[in-house]
Amino acid sequence: MAPPLLHVRDIEQSFGNTQVLDGAECALHAGERLCVVGRNGSGKSTLLKVMAGLIEPEGGTVFVQPGTTIRYLPQEPDFAGFTRIGDYVEAGLAPGDDPYRAQSLMYALGLSGEEDPKLVSGGEARRAALARTLAPQPDVLLLDEPTNHLDLPTVEWLEQELSSLSSALVLISHDRRFLERLSRKTLWVDRGQCRMLHKGFGAFEDWRDEVLEKEELEQHKLARKIVREEHWLRYGVTARRKRNMRRVKNLQDLRSQKRDFEGPKGNITLNVAEGRGAGKIVIEAKGIGKAYGDQTLVQDFSCRLTRGSRIGIVGPNGAGKTTLLKMLIGELAPDTGSVKIGSNIDLVSMDQNRSALDPNWSLKEALTNGGDMVDLATGRKHVMAYMKDFLFTPDQAGTPVSVLSGGEKARLMLARSLALPGNFLVLDEPTNDLDLETLDLLQAFLADYVGTVMLVSHDRDFLDRVTTSIIVHEGQGKWREYPGGYSDMLRQRKAAPADRKKQKKGQKASKSKPTPTDAKPNTVKPGKTKLTFKDQHALKTLPQEIAALETRISKINTILADPDLFTKDRKRFDQASAALTDATTKLEEMELRWLELDELSGG
Repeated sequence: MAPPLLHVRDIEQSFGNTQVLDGAECALHAGERLCVVGRNGSGKSTLLKVMAGLIEPEGGTVFVQPGTTIRYLPQEPDFAGFTRIGDYVEAGLAPGDDPYRAQSLMYALGLSGEEDPKLVSGGEARRAALARTLAPQPDVLLLDEPTNHLDLPTVEWLEQELSSLSSALVLISHDRRFLERLSRKTLWVDRGQCRMLHKGFGAFEDWRDEVLEKEELEQHKLARKIVREEHWLRYGVTARRKRNMRRVKNLQDLRSQKRDFEGPKGNITLNVAEGRGAGKIVIEAKGIGKAYGDQTLVQDFSCRLTRGSRIGIVGPNGAGKTTLLKMLIGELAPDTGSVKIGSNIDLVSMDQNRSALDPNWSLKEALTNGGDMVDLATGRKHVMAYMKDFLFTPDQAGTPVSVLSGGEKARLMLARSLALPGNFLVLDEPTNDLDLETLDLLQAFLADYVGTVMLVSHDRDFLDRVTTSIIVHEGQGKWREYPGGYSDMLRQRKAAPADRKKQKKGQKASKSKPTPTDAKPNTVKPGKTKLTFKDQHALKTLPQEIAALETRISKINTILADPDLFTKDRKRFDQASAALTDATTKLEEMELRWLELDELSGG
């Protein structure tokens, strides 16, 4: 086997009193696709920086095959010294690299290169960093949260682009679907150690659970062994004790092994205080619209949100997702139309920019606004206990918000938001920077939440697991709501072009197409191509069959129009969605067949 392009071995790294990496090891060969997973703060980003040569580890070795080119995508790009995004991207090229590829990538990512780095959004900054990293086509790509702040079309473009590259990939991401589609091996960074699974992320979670169950079993066996040895020590024959000092020493070693064992970190405790009982209708929007100058962001959109709904909003960056969200919750007045908020609505929101966090606050101040207690709707709780619920240690109480990692800031925002009483949660990009375990807990929490949820997200797997309907941008200010999750929406939109094609052809043939009531026994005109008896029968009977199928489609659409169907009866929803797809496909085929026969008959 060829030697690895990159090999890090016995890596030791600590920050203050916290040992982040303790003997970590990883080897990367040409063309490998590796994802790195682990809890926030486990050392994933630190390991990538060691691989990239940005951090000199306190212990261990880093080997890079001579001549190997490496590019690293940081979570936060540094635009210092650049006045144009184009200059920043091209600065990542080495002598001999193709400058046209940098231009091509910027164009594909929706950048002109003339943007001012000081004025770009988070999504534009991430796209610029991607263009700079991908342009040289290096031997090794190290990507730290590449999908953060990207809209769904860009995430899907990135998947295709990375799939086409021959570079070895190392990916850190919270996007399950992104990891499943790109990874072939999985590196689990856990309690300072690295464990390798020679399968992609799709197999990781079952394997991880098996590893943790085995650890728990081994600790149980160790505890029982210690009990047996302690019993011998207390009640064994006194004369034998001197001859069994080795056994006493072994008992001390067992106790030490038990004491030094570091189990997996605990889970976040997510409990939201319930607000008042809301009415059946939470939001009713009728024909709302919003424009800024010549740009129409929302046009003639109507929807009704009922209690218990989980609504996802998706669309490209700049399409107006946040604008639509703010209009629906009453923070922004529409130019046209009206929005009615239901009775007894207690709204709790979390914005993607975390603007509610003052960077000069300490962690303790961010939770208490001074003092030692957190005021919750369910009562008061000591700040140290509440911090522990969200995996913060007492040592972090005085840590400034400005130095917290992205994942820690996300957890802090959750802690602040969920402390408030509410029956309507509004979450703008809640999945950014959360580790997979916290995402699992958030998904479970939202599934059990008795109130209503509205969220903006680009995480496809998260949307599939959480939402009961999706509001999606359809272009030119048009938005449409589809029942189900993200994958359900894609299936329904896939059938939409066939519906539009059917309507167009139906309009074209409307002057000559017979209706079920006026169809005559013999519609074939003489003097034209002679049809077979079977064709003549089809030409005569198809209009009635088409009308019956259209009635069936109308009934299925009525079933799917129930906003609570996905939650109340997922099996019936899936059956209705499949029936709708089959019926619309069959309808198109029948109408095309009728048009062909009608043309042959000279109709």
